[in-house]
Amino acid sequence: MVQTKKKDIRALTKDQLRDFFLSQGDKAFRGNQVYEWLWQKSAHSFDAMTNISKQTRQQLEDNFVINHIKVDQMQRSKDGTIKNAVRLHDDLIVESVLIPTKTRTTACVSSQVGCSLDCKFCATARLKRMRNLNPDEIYDQVVAIDNESRLYFDRPLSNIVFMGMGEPLMNYNNVLKAIDKITSSEGLGMSPKRITVSTSGVPKMIRKMADEEVKFKLAVSLHSAIDNIRTSIMPFNANFTLTDLRASLEYWYSKTKSRITYEYVVWKGINDTRKDVDALVDFCKFAPSKVNLIEYNPIDDGAFQQASNTAIDMYVDTLERNGIVVTVRRSRGKDIDAACGQLANKS
Repeated sequence: MVQTKKKDIRALTKDQLRDFFLSQGDKAFRGNQVYEWLWQKSAHSFDAMTNISKQTRQQLEDNFVINHIKVDQMQRSKDGTIKNAVRLHDDLIVESVLIPTKTRTTACVSSQVGCSLDCKFCATARLKRMRNLNPDEIYDQVVAIDNESRLYFDRPLSNIVFMGMGEPLMNYNNVLKAIDKITSSEGLGMSPKRITVSTSGVPKMIRKMADEEVKFKLAVSLHSAIDNIRTSIMPFNANFTLTDLRASLEYWYSKTKSRITYEYVVWKGINDTRKDVDALVDFCKFAPSKVNLIEYNPIDDGAFQQASNTAIDMYVDTLERNGIVVTVRRSRGKDIDAACGQLANKS
């Protein structure tokens, strides 16, 4: 007899769980109980569902699995940053990061195993994209980091950024489903205003987000506002040009009235001239925006080098003189390869 593969129970909606119990001659509210265990209580096994009879737990075991993640390895940086190597149910690995400050803790989560895009400065881009993460796998990363925040910093997780491995908008449906669960009162109950989705710029999907009136924040990994330079470091820009990107961001702002954050690394000899900063100023002017100038984190080959302090100061001075909010961000977790662009499953 061929054994059928058990379904991941977290792929079911609450109504589908209720229908399952009705089909088994049980009461529908049993589905509500199981749903609460799966999401609010993050149960990793059916045996953990202690207010459900042993017979019902066995029934669940016979029909379903819970494909929860496992933190395979945890590394702690001297600055307090924690990096998790997360093993998925099929033994693939992604990485997620807890970034602490004096006032908050931020989870940096992954959305794909590997990445769909080809940014030359990013270690993750060198990994083959194996698959998209499911909503529950994204959710579990957040739960794991929330638990670590409570254990090591005595406070709950306060913010989430989709800046880990992968391009979130290339896994659009699953990312939004995960955010729905994270923000739901039946999940973690976090405010969408504390969540930022960072994209390298997929115009079609930015428009789709705007149409769906999402409440989370948007960040764009920009790095140059000059097409040929951006294409040289982010080759996919040949297909998703700055003109298209800007039009989609104008549409985003017209629909959401939400300020756009630009993530921007300045490299020596690549984008460190007056021409580069003037182009950035022009790109920022169509909608309220903020620029995060991010310290570069080398990925071994030396092709990209951090720009001089003089170049960084030029960016800051020019942006501020043009009324654009700018912050210089120092990287965290560099000693454990947990900083921006360094996630490469070296563990």
